[in-house]
Amino acid sequence: MKNKIKTLIVSSLIAAGMSSLAHSAENYPDSPVRIIVPYSAGGGSDSVSRALAEALKPEFPKGIAVENRTGGAGSVGMSYGMHAKPNGETITMVAPELVMLPHSGNGGDIDYKKFTPLAIVNSGYAAITVPADSPYKTLGDLIKAAKSKNLLFGNSGTGSIWHLAGVGMEKAAGVQFTHIPFKGSSAAITSLLGNHLDAVSVSYAEVASQVKAGLLRTLVVLAPKRLADAPNIPTAKELGFDVAIGTWRGYCVPVGTPDYIVNYLTDAILKAANSAEFKSFMAVSNNDVDIIGPKEFQEKLDRENKFYKELISTL
Repeated sequence: MKNKIKTLIVSSLIAAGMSSLAHSAENYPDSPVRIIVPYSAGGGSDSVSRALAEALKPEFPKGIAVENRTGGAGSVGMSYGMHAKPNGETITMVAPELVMLPHSGNGGDIDYKKFTPLAIVNSGYAAITVPADSPYKTLGDLIKAAKSKNLLFGNSGTGSIWHLAGVGMEKAAGVQFTHIPFKGSSAAITSLLGNHLDAVSVSYAEVASQVKAGLLRTLVVLAPKRLADAPNIPTAKELGFDVAIGTWRGYCVPVGTPDYIVNYLTDAILKAANSAEFKSFMAVSNNDVDIIGPKEFQEKLDRENKFYKELISTL
């Protein structure tokens, strides 16, 4: 009799748990959702995330918004998202810094294995850009000057992908720049516009509007081939420097997030990234749409973690 009662109790508890799970799955998202962007407002990561959030709004009736948490070349925001409750209310935008910073000693406690990847929506490559009135008209001019002058090179933070891009350029050219870190690309670009820097290494998309307005001039892109939206700008490889470094922007949730939430978010992001609204924004802002699902995203993280571990150990 006791065993029978125990079995009934266990069965009831299991049924109740399944009912609760189904109820949760049926009602998600039943509260506002935020996307943590670990870089400053106005930069490429911020603008892409805001465009994605706008395209996601139909799937989030309680609201979805971007929240910037800057510092540590992205580690502050990524750590915050990593430690968030795994309830689907916090999505974190991540970039190569997630697997780069821990190997440089600047990553705090971030660990890519504590995230569940959802999708990547964008990728882009570094561009070396100077003020429009700079005396350096070509990459050759810049490299020549660096051999005798202390050139100030701005980036989006120590240990960031754009810092690494600048380091990669100087190593390929056999010169040395003075790297100046900022809390995001937009701050570095603002300083460049004020003629406080000689150059910046950030993505072309982040400087494209100022280049087209005649305020800045991009000397070279660190890409495998010329960019479709900047066909007149040469690649470093064309100019004899074997260096190509770029970024990507993806979205994750903390490990432990229920599968039904992970699936919902993944499907919603893939749908939004394929929307005409998002693609139109990306085209206008000179950003390349590059959509990668969760399985390939995880493989990319594993692969780049190994790559940057080996690369950074040589710097």
